Amino acid sequence: MSFIEQETALALKSLLSSLKHTDNEIRMKAEASLHEQWIAHEPEILLVGLAEQVNMSEDSSLRSFAVILLRRISFRPISLGNDAKETMVWNMLSQDGAKKVQSLLLESFTKENDENVRHKIADTISEVAHTLYEENVAWPELLYILSQCTKSMNPGQRESTFRIFASIPEILKKEDTNMIKQVFQLSLQDDDIKVRLSSLKALSSLFTSSNSDSHELVSLLPLMLNVFPPLLQSHDGDSFTSALTSLIELAEIYPKIFKPYFGTVVQFFVESLKNRDLGNSARQSSLEFLVTFSEGAPGMCRKDENYAKSVIYECLSFMTEVGMEEGDKLDEWLETDDLDFAESELNHIVGEQAMDRLARKLGGKILLPIAFQWLPSLISSQNWHQRHASLMAISAIAEGCEKIMKAELGRVLDMVLPLLKDTHPRVRWAACNAIGQMSTDFAKTMQKNFHKQVLSALIPVLEAPEPRVQAHAAAALVNFCEEADNKVLEPYLDDILNRLLYLLKNQKRYVQEQAITTIATVADAAEKKFIKYYDSIMPLLINILNQAKQKEYKLLRGKAIECVTLIAIAVGKEKFSSNSNEIIQTLGSIQSTITEPDDLQSSYLIAAWGRICKVMGKDFIPYMGAIMPPLLHSAKLKPDFTVLDDDDNHEKYLEEDGWEFISVQGQQIGIKTSALEEKCIAIEMLLCYAIELKAAFEPYVEEILTDIVIPGLRFYFHDGVRSASIKAVPQLLSCIKEAHSENNSKLISIWDTLLDKIINLINTESAIDVLTELYQCLYESIDVVGNNCLSPEKMDTFITSSESQLQDYISRVQKRYHDHQTDEANLEDEDVASAIVLDDDLLSEMSKTFHIIFKRHRLSFLPHWERLLPYLDEFANNQHDANARQWAICVMDDLIEFTGPDAWKYKDHFLKPLSNGIIDDSPGVRQAAAYGIGVAGQYGGEPFSMICSASLPHLFRCFERPDSRSEDHIYATENICCAIAKILRFNSSKISEIDKAIELWVKTLPVTHDEEDAPYAYAFLVELIERNHVAVVSQPALVIDAIAQALESEILQGHILDRILNSSKIFCRKLSQEQINMIISNMPLERQQVMASYFS
Repeated sequence: MSFIEQETALALKSLLSSLKHTDNEIRMKAEASLHEQWIAHEPEILLVGLAEQVNMSEDSSLRSFAVILLRRISFRPISLGNDAKETMVWNMLSQDGAKKVQSLLLESFTKENDENVRHKIADTISEVAHTLYEENVAWPELLYILSQCTKSMNPGQRESTFRIFASIPEILKKEDTNMIKQVFQLSLQDDDIKVRLSSLKALSSLFTSSNSDSHELVSLLPLMLNVFPPLLQSHDGDSFTSALTSLIELAEIYPKIFKPYFGTVVQFFVESLKNRDLGNSARQSSLEFLVTFSEGAPGMCRKDENYAKSVIYECLSFMTEVGMEEGDKLDEWLETDDLDFAESELNHIVGEQAMDRLARKLGGKILLPIAFQWLPSLISSQNWHQRHASLMAISAIAEGCEKIMKAELGRVLDMVLPLLKDTHPRVRWAACNAIGQMSTDFAKTMQKNFHKQVLSALIPVLEAPEPRVQAHAAAALVNFCEEADNKVLEPYLDDILNRLLYLLKNQKRYVQEQAITTIATVADAAEKKFIKYYDSIMPLLINILNQAKQKEYKLLRGKAIECVTLIAIAVGKEKFSSNSNEIIQTLGSIQSTITEPDDLQSSYLIAAWGRICKVMGKDFIPYMGAIMPPLLHSAKLKPDFTVLDDDDNHEKYLEEDGWEFISVQGQQIGIKTSALEEKCIAIEMLLCYAIELKAAFEPYVEEILTDIVIPGLRFYFHDGVRSASIKAVPQLLSCIKEAHSENNSKLISIWDTLLDKIINLINTESAIDVLTELYQCLYESIDVVGNNCLSPEKMDTFITSSESQLQDYISRVQKRYHDHQTDEANLEDEDVASAIVLDDDLLSEMSKTFHIIFKRHRLSFLPHWERLLPYLDEFANNQHDANARQWAICVMDDLIEFTGPDAWKYKDHFLKPLSNGIIDDSPGVRQAAAYGIGVAGQYGGEPFSMICSASLPHLFRCFERPDSRSEDHIYATENICCAIAKILRFNSSKISEIDKAIELWVKTLPVTHDEEDAPYAYAFLVELIERNHVAVVSQPALVIDAIAQALESEILQGHILDRILNSSKIFCRKLSQEQINMIISNMPLERQQVMASYFS
């Protein structure tokens, strides 16, 4: 029986035929009719009619097209008018109309024999069911029909039934568990492989959609795993991969449900990934499945005696397949210009990525001993594939094994560096890759300790006969130079830059592009030492800017724009001035030729103008009128979205640069990320102009705040946009303050608006890195706006928000501690270590916020601050978390520093943490405690005099630690030295033998690292010299050496430097020349030279 009139049914059938027509004109008329007539005026008749065609048409292609159209039209958002809200066509149906469509779909499903059409019907039923489920509308007939279909004699119908269960597992959650278990027990052992696969996916979907890994159906897991052996035996790689995809999703969410069978799982899937007859896709899926466990249950993996050894070996085996899948076509590899060619599906890349993930999760203690059972033999192999694999393995594991590998870095480099001269170009390329990766992962250590070995081996590779190797050597130099001191680079600059200039003449454009990038990085690192090369390099770059006008040269030109302006920053305003006008005119000319919104030169120009402003300062103001309009346009860009069905052709979006897609409920959600990157760079440059131009930038501030920065605070599509917007707030406030008086009405009005938004965000923000930036934004803004800029109500709201975030912090720390105790988390795990660093940074910025509020509000902050005392007490007594103890003491330090004697009433909260903190094993805690005792001496007055006196023996005892001057402990030690100086200088009334204490204090010098506290120590030393105190007169060698080390470290600046130099000269005049010569001769040569430069 038909629900629509025959005439209407015929019209609809004709419409469907026209929509499929090959004639464009006929098809376009049909599409117009569909939208303007059927959807706009007769949506219910349309959907019911389509469902009838699916149910009644004898033409399978028409049934297929009808059900596709039914799904697309029903669930795609449409707008029926200019002012109308978007709605789904499905929601326009009456209850009766919806019931008719549901009934027809179920009937069609039960009788459809064409597999392709039945699958499309199943997908449409799933979509309808999902929509009804979301709206809490019952569809009782669905589960009844599906239950019957699981028993159908037609295996295709059984398969499609589980396809629906996989798509909408929610319909099973309220059903009897035993009934569900019986259904899956049968289906997982079905005679038909397609039914078993579909059943496996459905059960995996049911598991992954649940909220707990203690699901009552977990006993079915062995049956799920038993699906795989027959597939392996029959070498059915496609089915194996399809089934394993579902199991991988399950392992990602609930890895521990595999624990009872883990040993068997490891053994079976290791065998699977070894089996080349299974095909690469299935082998790669097997490896992915095994590596997934390391990320979700690293403790379980570490405890299994075979897991690490087997999986690491197979990763290395995969990596030795480099080149084999491409037929070892070396010429093709050498000649290609497409260096971005996606190789991610090749086995050797999959193996590298797996090794990287294993290293991050298992850590160096587990992975390195196993990997280095094979790496030495691989790296010395006669087979180039194995040498390549060994180098790429070192690249892959370096970051995850950084702590342990750093201790053996010299030995690792001894393995890697000789292969920069390997006979095979792909091995040399891999050696460059390893050097580049290690330069980043072992930053500072590699540059400081191994620069001679590395650069003397790497620089000659820039002259390799193969362009790809040349370019990769130049790329490795980028990584090395980014973390190198200019003093380290200086001896090598001639060799590096001569070769890079030669590479600029290479016929391969990608070599030229990389050479320019490397020149820019070298200039950035070399700073003023690059002036020597400016006159020979800058004209070449300007020539590229003027000549490289063709479309294919836009990236080369963009990199030249970047390089020119980075060189400008390196050499400074004076040197850059000789070319500044020419370069500005050239860049302006390039900007005027940009007409396409996606021209990549735009982003390079946006950043370039910011750098030029940084170099020229106020001299850049005349150019702002031309630069700001396009910059503001970029900063105001809105996110560009598209929503596509899985069946839609979205090749045009994939082909166009900058689109990224995620799959959500059968649809592809796309966002154009390239536009967001441009927006981010633009806001970062606005921030740069605000910092550099201050008051001159004020005319733009209100528009930037209103249209860009305030919306950007909640711009959740791009983290960089949010970060730049948050950082811009205090700088824009500073522009207003510089342009007007401190308390002008405009500043206060804008501040009130911003303050509410920042505090509200602090209250709700869950991303720890963003939260940290919000606290920094708040305290920097408070410092800009000035004293008493927070009302009592705002302080109260802020404390409430901070209490909430402290509670969340406590929960995170407790979970990490519990996971560590139960071996579920390794503190060396990169993700865990990163999370700890993020939380440490959060506490630090939160503490700085309290510091600035105290600084700007003094005693008026106390009533609100008191609410933090329970947290401070808890943190101060936390024996498992040194960072928590340090944080609590730092907050107490601020209390003492800014409230002075009034802080004494809180003594029961801070005396014990301070006294315990001085002897704490953590240098950070000792440093915080020392600072607290120092400010107690400086600002605490009489109430603190006894505690200051009593603390001296404990403070002096800290210098007896054998590690007191080591890298990890030096700041704590120097803080203690300065704390003693503050007590002796400001609060010595209760010290019985002060001259003896001062004599001991002189022995605690020098202070060469702590820039903040060093002036206090040396100001006290100056006073002692001026007073001709016995403690300095009796120890001239100690005094002069302490001053020499301070000068050598360049820790003293300005007024205190002048005072220490004058006092030193007076002090030295009282000594004989023989005494002075003896003291100087005992110093290292570099220190003697420093002394000569100041006193000759």
